[in-house]
Amino acid sequence: MAIISWEDTLACLEVSQIADGVYTAPNIPMPYRRVFGGQLLAQIVAVAEATGSGKQVKSIHAVFPREGDLDARVDFNVEALQDGRSFASRALEVHQDGRVIAQATVSLHAPEECRLSHQYMEAPDSTPKAATPVSLSMIPWETRAVGAVDLESRAAGPAESAYFMRTPRLGGKSEVAHRALLAHATDLTLIGTALRPHEGLCEQDAPERVITAVTTHNVWFHRDLRLDQWWHVVQRSPVMTGARGFGRGDVFDANGRLAASFAQESLIRPVD
Repeated sequence: MAIISWEDTLACLEVSQIADGVYTAPNIPMPYRRVFGGQLLAQIVAVAEATGSGKQVKSIHAVFPREGDLDARVDFNVEALQDGRSFASRALEVHQDGRVIAQATVSLHAPEECRLSHQYMEAPDSTPKAATPVSLSMIPWETRAVGAVDLESRAAGPAESAYFMRTPRLGGKSEVAHRALLAHATDLTLIGTALRPHEGLCEQDAPERVITAVTTHNVWFHRDLRLDQWWHVVQRSPVMTGARGFGRGDVFDANGRLAASFAQESLIRPVD
């Protein structure tokens, strides 16, 4: 079962300004002492849009130089790099007690229509009804694994995984909540996907048998989305070498439209 609550996850998006260019938001309580990187990604979306003059986050490029402390307040220092009619960009430094735990460059865009459009990628042929209900520790909403793939299994398999997800009804929540919650979810399962080809190991073996940590994470939002509908998350890890794993994913709606993409590099080092 999920080790964080739906209510606490929504609460982490409640951003407050505490000084000029400085914001804060609550941590999600959980059994671990580390701040979950997905929480920070979600809050980066919320903070950036709070300063974006009505523009929407379209991409996040984040670096995680050190782990965060769940018991310390998280502050977001925001610098406006550019404000145009169509685009804006923000640089965010995420601090705890004077230590930088994350940095992000965020691009924002005012919604606009354009007659040029294509999608050179098809969604895999699967449905939520054909998928297996599964509990993902940091995703406190409905999830179903495609092909009954279990990322907690230590049996070797291909470096790919997929699942469907759907949140409870978000009612009057603004669109930024949907983008933020998706960013939160993208941080969870790529390391487990990268470990699938390696017999006898899974992410549940951290930190005793394998050391894992996300070092960089990127998210691109291609279309508007509502996370309280079914979404198909498809992931693969093309390479792992030099104690670094690389993974990427795509997020499709029920009609097979590509709505978001993400990529991650992480430390994955077996313990001798």
